[in-house]
Amino acid sequence: MDRHVSTSDHLRVHYELAGTGDTALVFVHGWLGNATWWNAQRDHFASRYMVAQIDLPGHGRSDMTRTRWSAAQYADDIKAVADDLAAREVVLIGHSMSGAYVCEAAPRIGSTAAVILVDTLKNLEALPSPEQTAQMLELYRKDFRGAVENMLPQYLFSKDTPPEVRARIQREFIAADPALAVQIIEPLYQMDVRAAAQRIAVPVRAINSDYTPTNVEGNRRYFRDYEYETIARAGHYPMLERPDDLNSALGRVLDQLRVSSEAMA
Repeated sequence: MDRHVSTSDHLRVHYELAGTGDTALVFVHGWLGNATWWNAQRDHFASRYMVAQIDLPGHGRSDMTRTRWSAAQYADDIKAVADDLAAREVVLIGHSMSGAYVCEAAPRIGSTAAVILVDTLKNLEALPSPEQTAQMLELYRKDFRGAVENMLPQYLFSKDTPPEVRARIQREFIAADPALAVQIIEPLYQMDVRAAAQRIAVPVRAINSDYTPTNVEGNRRYFRDYEYETIARAGHYPMLERPDDLNSALGRVLDQLRVSSEAMA
């Protein structure tokens, strides 16, 4: 079911809603993605949960006319969708760029029961420096297509990434407006993600692909309740590369969180 909400700055946000239940799984895609990246998770979990798949502003079928982009505004966008759901509790699930934004959103949404990070924020002790960020953004500005085709693959794909997934991601990235693409990624590097992590009171669980390591002990210095699972033989897009494995891992995490919450009740 297609639904829309209005953001605090009066943009129209599209999201897809499926399933029913007291708990809503709110899926938020990464940079230059869209709600459809999570279709395999919707199909798997909608029989047990309410499932919302967001198109963040600047992406998919949501408005792209924002003039000031910020992490705080993205968090408000996510909150607008969560507030629109008739759910007793919400589990925020963020991939890549949106891992930071669901962390920012979690304390703003009173019904947040947990945050789940999908291949993101794997090492909060090794964030890019301002100089590294400036160089990367300048590369995007000068030759966006070249960066997508020649630079990004080494960070996004593993040797096991299916060719069709690699082709899809590169095709979707290249179709984006380069200037807008830079504008919508800049807030990620302007926010204090460590401070956002420290403000989260609910459990944080990560499901990370094994192509790059996770600094578990380092992340526990910022997240007060942090555990993680690993998906083998996957790159940065496990929801597309190994959807069944991600569904299994996510199901285990949700079951464990339910047991933990019941034990604390």
